[in-house]
Amino acid sequence: MRVLAIVIAGLMTLGLAAFGVVAAQKATLPAAVADMARSALRVERKITATAAPAPAPAERVTDVAVAPPMPPASPVRVAENTPAVAAPAAALAAAAAAPKPAVPAVPACDKPGAMGLARVVEIDTTGGPAFGFEHFKQYDFLRDKEVVLTFDDGPWPENTPAVLRALNDECLKATFFEIGEHATWHPEITKQLVAAGETIGSHTWSHQDLARNPYASDLEKAKQEIEMGVSAVHMAAAAPIAPFFRFPALQQPPQLLSYLAERNIATFSTDIDSRDFKMHKPDLVIKSVMGQLDKHGKGIVLLHDFQRNTAAALPELLRQLKAGGYKIVHMVPRGAVTTLPQYDDLVMKQDKYAVTNTRPVSSVVHTIGE
Repeated sequence: MRVLAIVIAGLMTLGLAAFGVVAAQKATLPAAVADMARSALRVERKITATAAPAPAPAERVTDVAVAPPMPPASPVRVAENTPAVAAPAAALAAAAAAPKPAVPAVPACDKPGAMGLARVVEIDTTGGPAFGFEHFKQYDFLRDKEVVLTFDDGPWPENTPAVLRALNDECLKATFFEIGEHATWHPEITKQLVAAGETIGSHTWSHQDLARNPYASDLEKAKQEIEMGVSAVHMAAAAPIAPFFRFPALQQPPQLLSYLAERNIATFSTDIDSRDFKMHKPDLVIKSVMGQLDKHGKGIVLLHDFQRNTAAALPELLRQLKAGGYKIVHMVPRGAVTTLPQYDDLVMKQDKYAVTNTRPVSSVVHTIGE
């Protein structure tokens, strides 16, 4: 009996111990779950802290080279030890190393001893910037000894082709401000200038002084004189022309400067006015230009391809420019001018502009006897 009692007591002790272990396990289970949850939260916070931030919106830039947009960051993989910031850093490095767009080179010159262009500059005409220190002091883009050649009042038979030959002989380019009406009379000459790579701007329809009446008191009439010139030169060129404009007699009413700004057309005055229209000998034109250049050192030069004495003077003028260490800069526009349909129609209605019949000569004129 005594032995039996001892056995029963031992079994009861073991049962109570087992019950205590089970109870203890039940009591610690919620705490373990909570610890696991807290650990998961810490991991999530760590991932969030190391993940790459979203790239900021790119700023609008005016530089010719624009870096490509950054690719999105790679998804975060918890099983990897590579930091999440590695992907954006690699993208930045790739963008920095990416090749930039090539800047257009100065056209090659295949004529030994020719002067050749020193530089080509692109003009952004947004908002109607104005150039030429005779009237406008804002844009001083020429370096010492640099010259821009500009010609007004063409195109004109014999004179304009002679100017073009002199430029071609020296591998040079210039800017031509054409009168619209003249362009309708001689569109073949305008096309020659376009084919040679010259810059073509406009100089009103019929060379009216827009600072005088009736244009000074009638804004719509003045706009028509400007816009018909733009439309006519564009039609004669049969190609895009520059949003470049020069006022006749360099008379620039403020309200018309504002209008051109709205049209994103640049206005050009001059730095050096040759006054070749008053000179009847080529050597006087040369003396006028060189004398002013020697005084100012650089500049936009105003000449007239309408004038025969200017065409005759140009070969020697170019030789003296080269001998004097001057360099020629060519202006080109960033974009083309946009004509307005109502003024296109007005030009089309001009009797002098025979554009309604486009049949080839061979179908219109036939030799029936010789």
